[in-house]
Amino acid sequence: MVSRFVFGLGLLSATALVHPAFAADARTLQIFVSKDKQSLAVYDGTEVVATSKVSTGKDGHTTPSGIFSVLEKQKYHESNLYSNAPMPFMQRLTWSGIALHESNSVPRYPASHGCVRMPGAFAKMLYGMTGNGIPVIISDGELAPQPIDHPNLFRPETSVAMPLLSDVELRPSMPDSPLKPVQVAMNDTAAMPMPVAALMPKPEIEPPSEPISMLITRRTLRETVIDIQTLLNQLGFSAGDPDGLLGPSTVQAVTAFKTLRPAEFAGDRSPISDRLLKAVYAAAGKGEPPNGVIMVRKAFKPVFEAPVTITDPGLALGTHFFTLHAVDEKAGTADWLGITLENNLSRETMKRLGISNQESSIDTGKPIARSLSRITIPDETRRKIDALIAPGSTLTISDTGLGTETGEGTNFITITRG
Repeated sequence: MVSRFVFGLGLLSATALVHPAFAADARTLQIFVSKDKQSLAVYDGTEVVATSKVSTGKDGHTTPSGIFSVLEKQKYHESNLYSNAPMPFMQRLTWSGIALHESNSVPRYPASHGCVRMPGAFAKMLYGMTGNGIPVIISDGELAPQPIDHPNLFRPETSVAMPLLSDVELRPSMPDSPLKPVQVAMNDTAAMPMPVAALMPKPEIEPPSEPISMLITRRTLRETVIDIQTLLNQLGFSAGDPDGLLGPSTVQAVTAFKTLRPAEFAGDRSPISDRLLKAVYAAAGKGEPPNGVIMVRKAFKPVFEAPVTITDPGLALGTHFFTLHAVDEKAGTADWLGITLENNLSRETMKRLGISNQESSIDTGKPIARSLSRITIPDETRRKIDALIAPGSTLTISDTGLGTETGEGTNFITITRG
């Protein structure tokens, strides 16, 4: 997947090579498409290494804006939607039909059926530069990654080797089948004795080579039901497998739990409510229930997910995207880059998510820092992710959660404008 490449001179006029350079690691590249400028820029860190004109979707076939990644590459592909139209050097961004590809018609105004058209020479060069998983950001205006330094961003451990939590259950994110049982992390780790190995000097190990993809968002009904099922089972109520589905066993367990507390649930006819969640957490000695979740994927497959807490949940987090450009294992440092995407939520979405205040400012840096500061990640989850990060890893923060384009064979796809 990772390849070393050299940018050459003498490209055709359709391609502007801003900075001929060597890129040591293709995983750290990012592609930015501006629909306003009808342009594409390839970044290695904060440095533009290649640009080109493009043609995005015309009226009625608008190219969606958002956060994508290359899912599949084919040197020659024919459209399944538009009369087998040729799409040479195709790099797929969604399984619903959006891609980067070569075209003979790139007029530098919106003219496609939703894909991003590129001139032939550039499309061929870009195809040779990228690998699956490379981030692709499509936005109305031009965006550029900026260095972000914040204590909430992940970085490698340096002083001592921390346990990798092999004995702590973290539930897998988005099971392959909705009927497949899901394990939930509810173990208390604070009282766990520190293994002897953790007190020894950290051994020299090869850093992880495969980047991971992360999403921090608000919890949905699925995560709430999973927690209630797991905790009710621990409390002696048979709620069935923790699968996030409100089946007969779960309903019976919830009813039995409420029956033992008639005064507490007087007038509460909802099978799943905030009142129920708080009561179950309290009965299990778990404190306040979390309102957020972090999901982790690797090579397009779910790895695990874990609860996080979002301070001031009535305030929108916004949509932010981070990429890990470089890691220094010995120094314990990580060079993160970040951008903020405009993502205006509808009134219906705000009501559904419990958001009463939406900030529209997207000034570089300030909204990112504010959003990061509002997220609390448990130490055990942070240590596990610190051990997994590698150059090219990405983190998305979004209020809207898993979009319809996120699924089997994708990273986390966030649509900011359809």
